[in-house]
Amino acid sequence: MTELEHLIDQGRGIAPADIVLRGGRMLDLITGDLLEGDIAICGDTIVGTCDTYEGIRVIDVTGLILVPGFIDTHLHIESSLVTPFEFDRCVAPRGVTTAICDPHEIANVIGTDGIRYFQEAAERTVMSIKVQLSSCVPSTEMETAGARIDAADLAPLMGHPTGIGLAEFMNFPGVLFKDPGVLDKLALFRGQHIDGHAPMLSGRDLNGYIAAGIRTEHEATTAEEALEKLRKGMRILIREGSVSKDLHALAPILTERTSPYVALCTDDRNPLDIAEYGHLDYMIRTLIALGTPALAAYRAASLSAAEAFGLKDRGQIAPGKRADIVALRSLEDCDAQLVLCGGVEVTDAAFAARQTIPPVGRNSVKAPTVSAQHFRTSGNREDTDVIGIIEGKIITDHLHEVIPIVDGDKRPDITRDLIKIAVIERHGKNGNMATGFVRGFGLQSGAIASTVCHDHHNIAVVGADYDDMALAANRLGQIEGGFVVTQGGKVLAELPLPVAGLMSLDPFETVRDRLINLRAAARDLGVTLEEPFLQLAFLALPVIPNLKITDRGLVDVNRFEIIS
Repeated sequence: MTELEHLIDQGRGIAPADIVLRGGRMLDLITGDLLEGDIAICGDTIVGTCDTYEGIRVIDVTGLILVPGFIDTHLHIESSLVTPFEFDRCVAPRGVTTAICDPHEIANVIGTDGIRYFQEAAERTVMSIKVQLSSCVPSTEMETAGARIDAADLAPLMGHPTGIGLAEFMNFPGVLFKDPGVLDKLALFRGQHIDGHAPMLSGRDLNGYIAAGIRTEHEATTAEEALEKLRKGMRILIREGSVSKDLHALAPILTERTSPYVALCTDDRNPLDIAEYGHLDYMIRTLIALGTPALAAYRAASLSAAEAFGLKDRGQIAPGKRADIVALRSLEDCDAQLVLCGGVEVTDAAFAARQTIPPVGRNSVKAPTVSAQHFRTSGNREDTDVIGIIEGKIITDHLHEVIPIVDGDKRPDITRDLIKIAVIERHGKNGNMATGFVRGFGLQSGAIASTVCHDHHNIAVVGADYDDMALAANRLGQIEGGFVVTQGGKVLAELPLPVAGLMSLDPFETVRDRLINLRAAARDLGVTLEEPFLQLAFLALPVIPNLKITDRGLVDVNRFEIIS
């Protein structure tokens, strides 16, 4: 008997289903009703609902509410600081059954080999990982990345079973001003799915950007911005990451009327935040607590997400759909008691049964050795551009401060919360280094350094003491990248990330615990930010307004130019 014949017979009840979920109530995402009846599953497919079925295996879900598995519509798994296999083990038990990822973090370090690594890993995970093809490597011409990916490099990667389309098109000025390389990529994916990334873009420029075939937007940070983009046909992906926290600002736009066109994403979320708060489950809980109708929240978390990305095989508990199902005690608590991914129960045994693949991107930190003298900022102007952190946002303020020049150097001034920031090229390309000033860390002494530095992933270091900054930066080369906190000539805490300087080879629990130590060490330096490490990473992303820094210097993002 063929697979198709099995599906039909089990759906009709002629043959026992492979799995029957019995005793629960099912949330219908079309009507909002809670429906009674068994759910029958054949292989990885739901074949029956709202009826009575016999099964080879019967799972008692009495008293539970069954909802479709959650879909994270945009994220960078690398920002979870673990491999795809550990990310799978970390979030699938929380009900995340599909993750649509953009591996442009690792692609900026090792190129298309990083994308292929994710494609191969995605074929082996319990959860379903969809791998978008990275559109902007590097994100701009104002930084030094480890690789460059053009349209000709993307073409051989198309058609992979894990693929959907082209990942976030961050270089929106390149779209608007018709950069030839940008147009080549858009033409290659014309008529297919293309993700957007256009913070604060509005009016006719937004029209031109959307007209290029771009369909989604996760960078809206205000309700007004999101509504304009919704009205112009974009699907809004409400984001709540470890740094970019837009959920509260955008919650008012999510109603039963708009929910078919709104989905949820995390973008960048680390294991400590997942452990303390949750993942998409946290977003759903929070939305409902803020007054969002449960139907709208759960619809955005699954069905609307599936529809936005053309995933017609999931997002609903209905015959013919993929058996991605989450059993909850209550809709308000969103507390997963049982999770099925493609008909496979999420258990330790399921994770242990996976085939894994070797990591890639080892020994990727090739930065020059630096000393305290490298962090001096020379110049003859006391008027100084300063990056102003806005906690919970990846956009920054472009501040101006008078910083005196002493012995040919502008020094940190902790009394005004003005500390030094530097970016050091670490791919072995040119050894570039740029310095500047940042306000918002609250740091009183020592230094913090990281190779997680969006999107080029050079070394970023902030500090009040040049010797400690040099120690932290040099230590990153010794541990193959990661995070380091130093003070008084000593390393206080560190997290090695040897996979491309972005991901650990340890279990996510180990990474979580080391992040606790890193946060504590940062607080001992006076840092007031809840998530200083990823906040640091985004200070080097020159496609997010307003002022950023790369290895080539300070970047005025609004003018899209390096400040001389």
